[in-house]
Amino acid sequence: MADTPVPISPIISTVEKIFPRLTPEQVSRVSRHGRPRTVLQDEILFRPGESAAPFFVVVSGQLEIVRPSRDSDTLVTNLGPGQFSGEINLISGRPPLVRIRALEPGEVIELDRERLLGLVQTDNELGELLMGAFILRRLNLFAYGLGDVVLVGSAFSAGTLRLKEFLTRNGHPYAYIDLDSDPDVQILVDRFGLKAADIPVVICRGETVLRNPNHQQVADCLGFNESIDQEHRRDLVVVGAGPAGLAAAVYGASEGLDVLVLETSSPGGQAGSSSKIENYLGFPKGISGQELADRAYFQAQKFGAQVVIAKRATRLVCDQRPYAVELEDGVRIPARAVIIATGAEYRKLPLENLSRFEGAGIYYAATFVEAQYSAGEEVIVVGGGNSAGQAAVFLSQTAQRVYMLVRAKGLAETMSRYLVRRIEENPKIDLRVCTELTALEGGDRLENVRWRDNQTGEIEDHAIRHIYLMTGAVPNTAWLRDCISLDDKGFIKTGPDLSPEDLKSRGWSLTRLPYLLETNRPGVFAVGDVRGGNVKRVASAVGEGSIAVSFVHQVLQD
Repeated sequence: MADTPVPISPIISTVEKIFPRLTPEQVSRVSRHGRPRTVLQDEILFRPGESAAPFFVVVSGQLEIVRPSRDSDTLVTNLGPGQFSGEINLISGRPPLVRIRALEPGEVIELDRERLLGLVQTDNELGELLMGAFILRRLNLFAYGLGDVVLVGSAFSAGTLRLKEFLTRNGHPYAYIDLDSDPDVQILVDRFGLKAADIPVVICRGETVLRNPNHQQVADCLGFNESIDQEHRRDLVVVGAGPAGLAAAVYGASEGLDVLVLETSSPGGQAGSSSKIENYLGFPKGISGQELADRAYFQAQKFGAQVVIAKRATRLVCDQRPYAVELEDGVRIPARAVIIATGAEYRKLPLENLSRFEGAGIYYAATFVEAQYSAGEEVIVVGGGNSAGQAAVFLSQTAQRVYMLVRAKGLAETMSRYLVRRIEENPKIDLRVCTELTALEGGDRLENVRWRDNQTGEIEDHAIRHIYLMTGAVPNTAWLRDCISLDDKGFIKTGPDLSPEDLKSRGWSLTRLPYLLETNRPGVFAVGDVRGGNVKRVASAVGEGSIAVSFVHQVLQD
C-alpha cells in the first residue's frame, strides 16, 4: 500500500453529484434496510476483485477509497459522515475496482447487494440519488482509465480494436498502452516476455496475463458473471441484449419475473454501435447508441434482472418443458419462457481479402473508438440505411473526407429524410450512388481500395485505409433451425406469419393460435431485428420487447 495515494479530481459533473451527502433522515431510511457495523482504524472493508462487496453509508469516521496498482495507489476520494460507497458494480454484482479502508474508528451502515436493490426499487428519492451517483462514478473511473485492466495493443492489430470495443461497450475502465508509441513499452515487453503473436495482451488485476484472449476469457478474468447462477430455472430467459432484449428485461424484471439475459459480446446490439440516434422519442438532442444501451442495461439490473456477458447461445432445447438454452460451454439454463432477441449482423461483402482486413481497416461500427483510427484521413462508408447515414455524418467531424457508396440510385427509400438532408448539405461527404466496392488491397492493413460506378462502368482507385461497412442484415438464427420456423431469409416467423404447416410440423400442441410475437413453440417469442417483418428502428425494437413480456405473463399463467 502506498503511504500517500495520488489524488484525482472528478472531471464529469460536480463533486456534489458524484459524492453527495445524505441527510440524517435519508441515513435513517437506509438504516432500515441494513445493519450497523463498527470499523477499526486501518481496517480494510474490501479489496479489488473480491466478490459480493457490500454498500456502506458512513455514520461516523472516515473511509478512504483507493484504486491500487503495481506502481502507485490513486486516491479516488475520502468519505465522511452521510456519504456512501459504491458504483455501478454494486448493481451488476461484479467485483469492485477499488479498495476501501477506514482512516479512523467509526460506524457504518452495511447493505448487501440484495438489500441495496430493495432500497433502490422501493425508495424513489434514494434510488434516483444512488443510481445517479453510481453511474457518474463509473464514468469518472472510465475517463481516468482507473480499472483493473491494462490493454497492451497496436493500431496494426485487429484484436486490439476488438478488445477496446468489448471493454468500452461493457463499460469497464481500462488503461491502454500503445506498442507503437509508448516510450516505456519495452519494459513491459521484457517483464512479461511478450511476442508479436501475443498481441493484444490483457493484464487482468495486475496479476493474470492473457495473450490475445477471446471475450469469454476476459469476462471470466474480470468476474463479469461469477455472481450469477447460470443453472437456476428462470421465469424468463432473454437471448440478446440489444434494445429489444433490454426492453424485455426491464419490463419483465420490473413486473416481478426472474429474468436472465444472455449476451454474446456487449449490450446494445447494432444500435449500440451507432454514434447518434436522433429520431428516438424523448431525446430531441439525440443520444448515442452506447449511452442508450448503458441506461437500459443499468435499468434492467436495477430491477433485478441478471445479465451474462460473453456467453453464446448455441442451441434451444425445445423438446421438453421447461425449455433450456444451451451455451457454448455446455451449460443449460432452464426457462419457463424464452424471448429471442439476437438481432442481425451487417451483411459481409463478397470481396477478396475482406476477412484479412477486418479490424485493420474494415469496421462494422462507427463510434469514438473506431473514429480515432481514421481521424484526419479519407474514409468510406458503405450502405444506404440510417446507420450508414449516422456514421457518415459522425465521421465527417474528424475525417478529411467521407465517401459514401450506395448501390441504389439514391437514399430516399432507405434513409430518414433528416439524415438525407444532412448528407446532401455536408461539404465533407461525397455521395456516390450506383457505386460498389470491387477490390481491397494492402499488407498487414488496408492500404488501397477500388470501386465501380455501375451506371458508367468507370473504375476508380483510391489510397484509402478505412472503410465502415453497414450493408443489409443477416439474422442470428443459425442456432434455432432445429426448433423454430424461419422464413426464406432466415428471420423468425411469429404470430399470424406462421402457417398451419409451420405449426403442425414444428410442435405446436395448443388449441389457441400463437400470440402476436410468439413463435411455433408455445412460450418462445421473437422480438427486434431477428423477427421477420420487423421495422428496423430502435423504437420498434423497444416496443416489441415490452409487448412480448405481456404475452409471457399470459403463458406463465396458463
